[in-house]
Amino acid sequence: MTTTSSIASGCLALFLIAAFFSCGSPEGPKVRGAPRGVASSRHLRMATCAKGRRQAVAGGLSLLGGMASQAAFAATGRKFPPIDPNPNRCELAIDGNNIGQANAVSDKELDLRLCNLDNRKLVGKTLSGGLFQGGTFNEADFTEAVMSKAYAAKASFKNADFTNSVLDRVVFDESDLRGAKFTNAVVTGASFDGADLTDTVWEDAVIGQQDLKRLCANPTLPADVREELGCA
Repeated sequence: MTTTSSIASGCLALFLIAAFFSCGSPEGPKVRGAPRGVASSRHLRMATCAKGRRQAVAGGLSLLGGMASQAAFAATGRKFPPIDPNPNRCELAIDGNNIGQANAVSDKELDLRLCNLDNRKLVGKTLSGGLFQGGTFNEADFTEAVMSKAYAAKASFKNADFTNSVLDRVVFDESDLRGAKFTNAVVTGASFDGADLTDTVWEDAVIGQQDLKRLCANPTLPADVREELGCA
């Protein structure tokens, strides 16, 4: 992806996040039907948003999903640096990567490869551009965390909680996500190829159309979830 398109996608991601979370609590009144271009389990609760804002969110999801699907986060062609020798690198997740924000631009990548952060509290952390490959994050709390352009393939996230999180262009390929919770999460351009999605929860998740197609293609997605999300 070029520098110009990266900046554009980052700006759009920030707008999408702001638009979505300004819609109030998911406990508000139900809206009949889902915004065009967006899939949700049951009904999206975006009661306080104006009609134009709902359409902007839907359009933003579709555009981001399309941009990400073209590059698929460029995972297959991405070159990773050697694992950071810093003995405290795994603890950096506690502070989060606050430099890159939504576009994951940082002087140094957040290297969590092979880290064991089971049961850790990462609530509201910005983990953009993070490398999670081979790490274990079982029962970790990622509530309201922002993971943009993160590479989390072949990692373990069993029973992890991604409630209200933003998963923008995250690669979860071949990861163990059994029992993970994605309640009310925003999923754009994420990849779950070969991931184990057994017993995952997707209630009220906001998912772009292209993302939904890829998600439904995973055979481990629970049958009840398939019905809720409208998988063909």
